[in-house]
Amino acid sequence: MITEEEIARHYSAALDSVALIEAGKPESMDDEEWADCLERNVAHLNLMLEKDFWTTEDLTPIQNAVAAGEAV
Repeated sequence: MITEEEIARHYSAALDSVALIEAGKPESMDDEEWADCLERNVAHLNLMLEKDFWTTEDLTPIQNAVAAGEAV
């Protein structure tokens, strides 16, 4: 069984990926690096959305970031 603290860590990590996607491509990255970074973060968020341990966390920002990342 997953603890509340573990859920909070997973949620925080997911929100880090959300922030990265929302910020867009950093100037220091070329297009190929950004595409790889974006793909990895979208995959991470999709994996997190599949988890069944969520309780009252708002998953909307995660869902929105996945949609935005997949649209690029």
